[in-house]
Amino acid sequence: MSRKFFGTDGIRGTVGQSPITPDFMLRLGHAVGQVLRKKGGRPSVLIGKDTRISGYMIESALEAGFASAGVDVLLTGPLPTPGVAYLTRALRQDLGVVISASHNPFADNGIKFFSARGEKLPDAWELAVEAALEDAPSWIDSANLGRARRIADARGRYIEFCKNSFGSDLTLKGLKIVVDAANGAAYHVAPDVFHELGAEVISIGCSPDGFNINAGFGATSPAALVAAVREHGAHYGVALDGDADRLQLVDAQGRLYNGDELLYVMVADRLGQGLRVPGAVGTLMTNMAVELALKALDVEFVRAKVGDRYVLEELNARGWELGGEGSGHLLALDKHTTGDGIVSALLILQSISRTGRSLAEQLEPVQLFPQTMINVRLQAGQDWKSNPRLAQEQAEVTAELTGRGRVLIRASGTEPLLRVMVEASDAAVAKQCAERLVRAVNA
Repeated sequence: MSRKFFGTDGIRGTVGQSPITPDFMLRLGHAVGQVLRKKGGRPSVLIGKDTRISGYMIESALEAGFASAGVDVLLTGPLPTPGVAYLTRALRQDLGVVISASHNPFADNGIKFFSARGEKLPDAWELAVEAALEDAPSWIDSANLGRARRIADARGRYIEFCKNSFGSDLTLKGLKIVVDAANGAAYHVAPDVFHELGAEVISIGCSPDGFNINAGFGATSPAALVAAVREHGAHYGVALDGDADRLQLVDAQGRLYNGDELLYVMVADRLGQGLRVPGAVGTLMTNMAVELALKALDVEFVRAKVGDRYVLEELNARGWELGGEGSGHLLALDKHTTGDGIVSALLILQSISRTGRSLAEQLEPVQLFPQTMINVRLQAGQDWKSNPRLAQEQAEVTAELTGRGRVLIRASGTEPLLRVMVEASDAAVAKQCAERLVRAVNA
């Protein structure tokens, strides 16, 4: 059975268009409730959301759907995705539900689910929900309907969780930090975390109105953070996305650090403490310079498919702890079960505090390779995988770049596009090789 509603990260779309409609959300809550009840007992779920205006509508519909299936509901109000994952585990809930479309604009929304352990659920679980959506509803009688209540201290609990990931012998005193919450779920969490650890905090993107999430602020629009760091003479800037599971960092010089670089810092910091790091996981898009730098530290590096869930799967399969994506999704599984932008920022700042070395100094061994990405529009029915000219050209380019670059060709999951990426130590070489491959696609 193929998935009809679930994508690579839950269910997502434009509000008012299928499946992001109140009637579907009621059906979804009921279907998920039916799946949970098959395990026996009386299930309980926790629901959090970001700051989109549509969150109220979806929250109410999901709550009704769960109650109609005999499932109790705890409501947190606005809370970062990793905060929902944490509280699901801490409060011994059967399921965590996040209403968010992450870094998308306010007109979109979506649903993510976490297991009782605070981990993203496997494909098999999503397929079971899809199957339940096809079944007729099984309404619970009045005496057995689910109940709902709000958690008054969800924000405070999560703030303390984040702070506990920072070394108890360390402090952020003396640092001025700009915190950009993208007018999203961390607006009332992130500034307090850094302030309570001793930093002087300047907040931007922390005034949500239901419509301005990710609009000109946050991890996907870092220009506002760079400008604020320079304006206020801050040491660092921290940018989160709408649901606060990804991170971008800026230093006092206005240099932006992506997730690939931050993953290297996290690994090197562990090694500097004398801890063992057998390996780290990136994705097909992770810059080759990071791979080479990690190998120089005698740390094995493995690439997963693009998407933090696939990074997590690879880490779990190997029993490793550290992984991430260039977009800023970073995983430290000894700290949290899922990507957490605030915790990731604290781990980087902890390294700076412990070593006394700036981010730029710590990243001297990593000189990112230039990348050329060209999107090629595919014609209906065009089978690029069977193109002999492309296969030959790809083999030749790969051989030429051995040890100093690489090729990645993959189809878009949402558009009729072929993404041709070449990475090389020389920018001109990367561009030239990418153009050769594109000509082969179109031949």
